[in-house]
Amino acid sequence: MEKKAILTDLAPKPIGPYSQAIQAGPFVFCSGQIALDPKTGTLLATDVEAQTVQVLDNLKAVLTAAGCGTEHVVKTTIFLKSMNDFPKVNEIYGKYFTGVTPARSTIEVSRLPRDVVVEIEAVAFKG
Repeated sequence: MEKKAILTDLAPKPIGPYSQAIQAGPFVFCSGQIALDPKTGTLLATDVEAQTVQVLDNLKAVLTAAGCGTEHVVKTTIFLKSMNDFPKVNEIYGKYFTGVTPARSTIEVSRLPRDVVVEIEAVAFKG
């Protein structure tokens, strides 16, 4: 199966040796997105609500570059610095994923890149 890297200027450039997403057949595997400004690469916000919005906007940009949208997402993983933030993240997440919502895991972690409080990755299916 051929794989293709997805890259868009509308999402933050990778901060390491990885792709924003990889398309393999009908699947798109999106790397975790954090709340970085796509233009400057700087952290835009410190509160969980604003970070979640930026993360999901970045994720949407990567999905769009791959030729799909949130309606194609079949699985997400949310990484949170604190599970206390889960209700806030869940409320915002529900505005981006409607209809048949993706399967999802949410994991509390001790630290995330750039000390953000939320990171979200996704797998989409374009079949």
